[in-house]
Amino acid sequence: MRIAMFGTGYVGLISGTCLANLGNDVTCMDVDEKKISMLKSGKVPIFEPGLKDLVEINAREKRLIFTTDAKEAVEKSDVLFITVGTPPDKQGKADLKYVYEVAKNIGRYMNGYKVVVDKSTVPVGTADKIREMIKKNQRKEYEFDLVANPEFLREGEAIKDFMNPDRVIIGVDNGRAKDILLKLYQGIERTGKPILVTDIKSAELIKYASNAMLALRISFMNQLSELCEKIGADIKMVAKGIGLDSRIGPRFLQAGIGYGGSCFPKDVKALAQTLKEHGCHSELLDAVEAINERQKRHLLPKIKKIFPNLEGKKIAVWGLAFKPKTDDMREAPSITIINELQKLGVQIKAFDPVAVEEAKKHLNNVEYGINPYETIKDCDALVVCTEWDEFRALDLQAIKTLLKEPNIIDGRNIYEPTEMKELGFNYFGVGRQ
Repeated sequence: MRIAMFGTGYVGLISGTCLANLGNDVTCMDVDEKKISMLKSGKVPIFEPGLKDLVEINAREKRLIFTTDAKEAVEKSDVLFITVGTPPDKQGKADLKYVYEVAKNIGRYMNGYKVVVDKSTVPVGTADKIREMIKKNQRKEYEFDLVANPEFLREGEAIKDFMNPDRVIIGVDNGRAKDILLKLYQGIERTGKPILVTDIKSAELIKYASNAMLALRISFMNQLSELCEKIGADIKMVAKGIGLDSRIGPRFLQAGIGYGGSCFPKDVKALAQTLKEHGCHSELLDAVEAINERQKRHLLPKIKKIFPNLEGKKIAVWGLAFKPKTDDMREAPSITIINELQKLGVQIKAFDPVAVEEAKKHLNNVEYGINPYETIKDCDALVVCTEWDEFRALDLQAIKTLLKEPNIIDGRNIYEPTEMKELGFNYFGVGRQ
């Protein structure tokens, strides 16, 4: 098929590259000339395992091309994906200006029947507005169909998630568009994963509902972790115990210092706003967000317990990205923790395997280490903010020697409290004794 991706951010670039890898001819269009120039030269603007190699292969085979020309992208393609960002506005609602700009261009340059697929995360009812926008901007009346096809890509696992997804959601209102999307995804369907065909509004809601449910599980465990610390229970044992219930399952039950990234924070806020706009109660989602914001500061009392006066102390931070396997710093808990410590006069030295350059855009007056060991040398304490695998199996005795004092505040519970105590560390986890 001839496909156009409007937007070469995380979703657009990965989806377009994977569809090209399935044998389709894909044009990735973006208004950002610098980004398109970078992609044309073989450079990838985001960190995602395996993405660079796939881009190079499909660009070389000419199945994947990059352009800033919206007219060209619309005219030469049959299926048009909208994959631009929908950042939150001041009220927490999804800002749809980029989606609408793409819709206007599709209307202006349409030269025949098209299937317009909204893959951006949008509130319920957006498809109707996109349809109106396209019709309003058509210079000649052409038939088109609209499809809601939400993405479920996890940063760090996105290529696997696209090629071997838990499910594919296709929201349509007629059989012609349904058949085209089913044909497009037939290569993925061979993996045995379900394709669920729904009405458009249900498909739009499924994306927000999925992320809100996962965020709710995280905030539930984070709220329980505070109780565990008060009564002497172990949140990891609690998580294991409830996760063995087949009705609940073990995933997203890990306590820590809160969620971040580009999806959960904005999608929880946007779904809460949608509920309010339709006269529905949103107190559960409001609580999820409030708990998460509070949890980002959960480590500060533990650090103050070690150092009642933090002025002039030097603290190492391992992990800056909001999660492992990505350089994404959006809403990362590390930002809140570092900023709060700096307000108290703390010097910060930080390390992250891939996110340092991105972190420099969000943090000021931070010294960066070249590896985990060098970062902690002569620091008064270590704070773990991201659970990178390479932090799990380091030489703990070497860590103890390099630190000025053996203080570890583990925001992701990657170490065992009993072992750390036996080794002589002053160790604090989340929800653990």
